[in-house]
Amino acid sequence: MPGGAGREAYAAAAERLNEVLGRADAATVGTAADEILAAAVMLGREPRLRRALVDPSRAADERAGLLRTLLSGKVSDTAVELLATLVSGRFSAPSELLDAAERLGVEALLAGADSVGELAEVEDELFRFGHVADANPALAGALGDSTTPVDQRMTLVRELLEGKALPVTVRLVQVALAGFGGRSVTGGLSRLVELAAERRDRQIAYVTVAAPISDGDEQRLGAKLSELYRREVSVKVSVEPRVLGGMSVRVGSDLYDGTILRRLNETRHALTGR
Repeated sequence: MPGGAGREAYAAAAERLNEVLGRADAATVGTAADEILAAAVMLGREPRLRRALVDPSRAADERAGLLRTLLSGKVSDTAVELLATLVSGRFSAPSELLDAAERLGVEALLAGADSVGELAEVEDELFRFGHVADANPALAGALGDSTTPVDQRMTLVRELLEGKALPVTVRLVQVALAGFGGRSVTGGLSRLVELAAERRDRQIAYVTVAAPISDGDEQRLGAKLSELYRREVSVKVSVEPRVLGGMSVRVGSDLYDGTILRRLNETRHALTGR
């Protein structure tokens, strides 16, 4: 989310998105989401346009009117309405508008998935794909190679996810490939997982273990963490044999590291001073 003045502008557009959800079906919202993301790409290519749309010397109605002139008849009324609300607000810098438009498109995709009961599955699919990419240096390198056009990298993603993931998940992976919020591919995927959880009013707990844990253990851990944080917690488990045993849990900035690897490292440091 943009900071400063842009935070209020984004909040107004997000509120309008929630109003749209009350009267539009999932297909309409999904179309608008794609159009908003396409508009964000356009803003990324057109710095003069970004500056014009955040120009503080222009009235809010004038900025919204410029946006409507550019996009009316080319994208849906829903997308125009949401983007016009966005540019009616104040932004401290043109880059804030770009970030806000991209975030609004993502939120619209997540909202559409939520409206048809698919958001939890999307959250899990994004996490699993990000974990697979993290564990495979060759794949991570291919996905993160900025010298290769996004469309070409998406061909690889489609081959990997065809029949294994929901269409909205594949679309969100494309957003990550394009550098969501200026992040790396894996960083973008992680942020998308967190946004999906936030929309479900949940917090993410990243759990690392040496060997798979049972569904029952995972559920009990989630219940304990939910009790501790007084909020529903979505547990995401990664299996990393290198930790040897025990468990590491990260929730936000909190880290609980009970792995054998940590204890061995502490022992080595105590013995060697290094």
